[in-house]
Amino acid sequence: MEGFLAGAFLCCIVRVVLREDGETMQQEQSETLESSAQNPRKPKNEVLEWVKAIAIALVLVFLIRWLLFKPFIVDGPSMKPNFHTGERVIVNEILYDIRSPQRGEVIVFHVPSEGRDFIKRVIGVAGDTVKVEGDVVTVNGEVVNETYIQDAIDAKHSINALYNNKDFPNEEFPDGTVPEGHVFAMGDNRSDSTDSRMIGYVPLGDIVGRADLIFWPIKDISLINH
Repeated sequence: MEGFLAGAFLCCIVRVVLREDGETMQQEQSETLESSAQNPRKPKNEVLEWVKAIAIALVLVFLIRWLLFKPFIVDGPSMKPNFHTGERVIVNEILYDIRSPQRGEVIVFHVPSEGRDFIKRVIGVAGDTVKVEGDVVTVNGEVVNETYIQDAIDAKHSINALYNNKDFPNEEFPDGTVPEGHVFAMGDNRSDSTDSRMIGYVPLGDIVGRADLIFWPIKDISLINH
């Protein structure tokens, strides 16, 4: 899918560049029509225009793909019910160069101890005091209204069960205040997520970016609610 999108973008750029030079190329072709009938090879200028168009398109694709946005594949159940294994999302890599992450945003970040990237939701930012007790999450003493998982919580409560089975602070991480340069992040699937409750606060330097769009599978295409 990623290759298809890049290819489609490449074709669009090629068409735009060639359109700009279309009149010149048509003039050259008409002037050389008589000679080309004898020589089936394409005019040299036309070949150069194609090379130039493709080169420009490749550079633009590279810049957009590697410097601005990055695809990420969801792997595991930790963000259910909002994200599922195999879904592909677009990660905005430049947003946090402009500002810091905010509460409620879904982020992708490196986890060196795991050797891979995680996708989780920001619950607390620097200076916040976070407490997770059962299915109640508070930040600075105020209960967080987690509309994005409320239905899942209600479903558990209807059978006299808790949605979350890991509280915070805990023995591994007894300090509930988010330090400078870090965020506190949790998976939406609280009982099946390895997150800040187990691995600690996430350094801003490990954050890849914000997940902004689900683009695959096609039936799940949607902007991500933060």
